Amino acid sequence: METSLAEVKRDAKEATLVKEEEDGEDEDDKYMKRALTLTTIRASSAGGSVQPCCQVQDCTVDMAGARPYHRRHKVCEFHSKAPAVLVAGLQQRFCQQCSRFHEVSEFDEVKRSCRGRLAMHNERRRKILNDSL
Repeated sequence: METSLAEVKRDAKEATLVKEEEDGEDEDDKYMKRALTLTTIRASSAGGSVQPCCQVQDCTVDMAGARPYHRRHKVCEFHSKAPAVLVAGLQQRFCQQCSRFHEVSEFDEVKRSCRGRLAMHNERRRKILNDSL
């Protein structure tokens, strides 16, 4: 049985109110807790406005002014073009085709697309050329 978002919110609100009554707090504290709880529920259910940050270790770039592509893939412009960066403790490179980080060994020399995606791309190109002949 699926529960709607409204039911989840209502259940959370009721649980908070019951808990506050059991604690015996004064009215001002109850009001503040209730307001904070409802605000938290709204923020989390609305998707929130958590600012993405670059996946690269020790990168402190503010992504607020970054292009949508870089915010979506959580990589700053500098690290998206870097030949090797440290991500999750491994030397990796950002693949422009996959929009993911792969180990540096999956790339040919200084190319920015991994071998797997390049092979698929070349296969599609060959198929189109063969069909047109």
